[in-house]
Amino acid sequence: MWKEVVRAAGSYAFDHVLVRLEMDPIITVNQEERWIDVPVRIGESRNVVRVQGTGTTENPEFVVSSKNDEEKDLLLHRIQDLFQWDVDLDQIKQHFRKTNLSTLFNDYPGTPIVKDFHLYDCLMKVIIHQQLNMKFAYTLSSRFVQTFGELVDGVWFYPTPERVARLEYEQLRELQFSQRKAEYVIDTSRKIADGELDLAQLSTLTDDEAMKELTKIRGIGPWTVENWLMFGLGRTDLYPKADIGVQNALKRYFQMDRKPTKEEMVEMSDDWDPYKSYASITLWRSIEG
Repeated sequence: MWKEVVRAAGSYAFDHVLVRLEMDPIITVNQEERWIDVPVRIGESRNVVRVQGTGTTENPEFVVSSKNDEEKDLLLHRIQDLFQWDVDLDQIKQHFRKTNLSTLFNDYPGTPIVKDFHLYDCLMKVIIHQQLNMKFAYTLSSRFVQTFGELVDGVWFYPTPERVARLEYEQLRELQFSQRKAEYVIDTSRKIADGELDLAQLSTLTDDEAMKELTKIRGIGPWTVENWLMFGLGRTDLYPKADIGVQNALKRYFQMDRKPTKEEMVEMSDDWDPYKSYASITLWRSIEG
């Protein structure tokens, strides 16, 4: 068993991270004790890494621990990457102080991009969640993981693409998936298992290149790709203008009597580059709870 103390580069709202992650029923979170157990796959091994917050938003500090002593460095590096502790969120706040979102970033400081735990898991989740209300979306993704995934030390791991590729559509239909969504999940998993779709290779492309490649796949549209880029890869300049949550947050923040049009959203974001993803997640935060 190893433990390591890690500090973030700038302000970091870990308690908000816990609230957001606990929205997903399969993620093991304890808000009172301020920890989360993270499932980490390295090759064939399944590891549970605990991340506990011991600092404040202004002075963030974390204790990271796991049973796997042999792969400590790999696990620690993965956790630091997932939680994006090397990103100085204070610098990003300084950027937005010169924009029309200055008040938003003062009210909600230190809002990080926390990446989903694995690229495949993230893609499956956004495919499952697309065009569904949040409650039913998490119901479906939870059923998917708890039926076909693996429970290790009380923590759920998503099924592998090879496991999902062997499923029949009817097995997902039994979980209340629509026929089309069952096809999207299984057919995409088959492309990954067969090597036709390489998510690691896609992660080396630009946002526009990845968008072009992924939207060729049946069932994957721009909203899905934008969310995968943001939460799978941690890309910093995504602004999902079709997202209802972003639209509602902008309506509230700018005190509009209706949701903004896409043209208005483009105009609003004129000086947000290259951090539109941080604008998006801070807007989401402003209307959560």
